[in-house]
Amino acid sequence: MQIADCVAVITGGASGLGAANVQLLAEAGARVVVLDVNTEAGTRLAAAYGDRCWFVKTDISSAADTDVALQQAEDKFGSLHILINCAGVGTAGRVVSKQGPLPLDVFERVIRINLIGTFNLIRLVAVHMQNNAPNAAGERGVIINTASIAAFDGQIGQAAYAASKAGVVGLTLPVARELAPFGIRVMTIAPGIFDTPMLAGLPELARHSLSAAVPFPNRLGQPQEFAALVRHIIENPMLNGETIRLDGALRLAPR
Repeated sequence: MQIADCVAVITGGASGLGAANVQLLAEAGARVVVLDVNTEAGTRLAAAYGDRCWFVKTDISSAADTDVALQQAEDKFGSLHILINCAGVGTAGRVVSKQGPLPLDVFERVIRINLIGTFNLIRLVAVHMQNNAPNAAGERGVIINTASIAAFDGQIGQAAYAASKAGVVGLTLPVARELAPFGIRVMTIAPGIFDTPMLAGLPELARHSLSAAVPFPNRLGQPQEFAALVRHIIENPMLNGETIRLDGALRLAPR
């Protein structure tokens, strides 16, 4: 699918991996809808790209909130062609700690945002995409989700996070198979350790330790590198129903 003149919806688009995708797609000629709960950052980012970019404050775990946001986006731009699910949280916690068992609401919140939020966007955007006119190759839309290498080798303290991201990996193929007759592709990226706001608060020594664990390149991933893979997935029609690790050959240790 060609990016120019497509309409892209990006969740978690106000910062980190999402913001890198907003920048790349807007500069490639797409019209971009930024969905995030951070109104200040989202509005500022959208303003940088003028009429081609629009921010809507949205709680992706709310069916009603998201439905309204997507309908507004379609009303503004005419159609929806690309969905990039980047919104997520990385709350850590041991199943059993000195304070007792992990509070169930902590686990539920991570699952609700990372997994249910991702599925919520997929199901609602697909309804819009299936009504698009197909391009010359028969494509009507592309959906790209964000998992994590924690889905495959989660560390101690990542039970909720790893479970949520493993769920995203698990839904990729069945949803791709279901949406294939409509010409809608579904892919997932499982990034390793990237230099995003989630890591920005760590001490420099901790950041250096994380960087040193990556075999090559021996550093944190850059959000622009994630966005570059997103662009390739959008433009390569044979990529469908798969999860791609983007991690510099990193395999997480138990802790």
